[in-house]
Amino acid sequence: MSSVASAPVRVRFCPSPTGNPHVGLVRTALFNWAFAKHHQGTLVFRIEDTDAARDSEESYDQLLDSLRWLGFDWDEGPEVGGPHAPYRQSQRMDIYKDVAQKLQDAGRAYHCYCSTAELDARRDAARAAGKPSGYDGHCRDLSAEQIDAYKAEGRTPIVRFRMPDETITFTDLVRGELTFTAENVPDYGIVRANGAPLYTLVNPVDDALMEITHVLRGEDLLSSTPRQIALYKALIDLGIAKEIPSFGHLPYVMGEGNKKLSKRDPESSLNLYRERGFLPEGLLNYLSLLGWSLSGDRDVFSMDEMVAAFEISDVNPNPARFDLKKCEAINADHIRLLDVKDFTERCAPWLRAPFAPWAPEDFDEAKWQAVAPHAQTRLKVLSEITDNVDFLFLAEPAEDEASWTKAMKEGSDALLRTAREKLESADWTSPESLKEAVLAAGETHGLKLGKAQAPVRVAVTGRTIGLPLFESLEILGKEKTLARIDAALAKLAA
Repeated sequence: MSSVASAPVRVRFCPSPTGNPHVGLVRTALFNWAFAKHHQGTLVFRIEDTDAARDSEESYDQLLDSLRWLGFDWDEGPEVGGPHAPYRQSQRMDIYKDVAQKLQDAGRAYHCYCSTAELDARRDAARAAGKPSGYDGHCRDLSAEQIDAYKAEGRTPIVRFRMPDETITFTDLVRGELTFTAENVPDYGIVRANGAPLYTLVNPVDDALMEITHVLRGEDLLSSTPRQIALYKALIDLGIAKEIPSFGHLPYVMGEGNKKLSKRDPESSLNLYRERGFLPEGLLNYLSLLGWSLSGDRDVFSMDEMVAAFEISDVNPNPARFDLKKCEAINADHIRLLDVKDFTERCAPWLRAPFAPWAPEDFDEAKWQAVAPHAQTRLKVLSEITDNVDFLFLAEPAEDEASWTKAMKEGSDALLRTAREKLESADWTSPESLKEAVLAAGETHGLKLGKAQAPVRVAVTGRTIGLPLFESLEILGKEKTLARIDAALAKLAA
């Protein structure tokens, strides 16, 4: 099975609407999206919502909203439609029931009456004997009398697919040729005792009916691939499928302690990144590096550049480690790549309630526009803008005792008095003049600029770290700056 089939490429992304979307799911969506775009193919977005106990409409709505926020578009699926609708599995139950019956009629599937206790006992015995512990085919060839006896006991069967007694070999687009022997791929369930179809049936059936050519999915699903290939062959014989798709299994995303990043890990939640103010393009750029790269010496690129270069055969099969600091650094690079107008618009949510600590009427648009270019060079995520510019819109600087203690050393009062005097006569239309004033104050007290400006920064902004100081003072203005230095001096005197 080659990387690209002769037929037009058709890939699918098929998440379940359970809980918050996570970054591993987004990485899978990204690789499918980029592969489809690269080959001018079709991306099918399908919802696997057959688990009524776990699926919810809230999660479904959140999933669609998240994909739209990330900038993904799909050619077929919810909100778009397409020739293979419906695209929610919960609305396709009659299709699965029909296929399951056809498989049974053709002898490719059968009823299994084994109880859970019986299965467990036989598995334990197989393990003790050093044999494979999968299903042992107990119900494969029951007689009519045996079936009647099970029915008389009131047993309700599941439906199992009858695996062929043969070795299955396929070429994984990421991992190369893989082989599974028959003894390691036993018959498996496709319909529950209550009649509900299982993932093992619905996923391949939908792929077949939607004519999916390439299945790009997580490594955790690799063990199910030989079972699905066998099912595809049966579906082809029944005239339901046209061909077996090519499979590519993406590497694990690892979290702390070399463990697979799970939905329970805080850093896995897509909502976390959205709430912190990651740019979609920054987050996607980083996630693309979890198993793939544009070039050995370039980490920052656009999604258009990724699409132009992306090939599934270039994906590294080894586990990829999620590094939050690198993710933030790449996002910071993308923030700096925005034009200033776009940057100011994207910061807007963090400049108003509930994030902003100032009253709406105290927000000064002119000051915000003036400070924005300086802020853009300092942020890792957009949510940091609030603390960086609050000194412009609050009546008094934010109280940060740690910053105060760190900056206000012995002699800081004398330095502040000298700095105030120098600033009083400085040119307030020139940040360079304000810098010279503080530099001169420092020289008077035997301090270099770095030491001299720390008390001034905390007095005026409330924090030891922030935007370029002298540009900030110019934007805040002479009157407010001097008033805040006076307030700091009064606090030191007290």
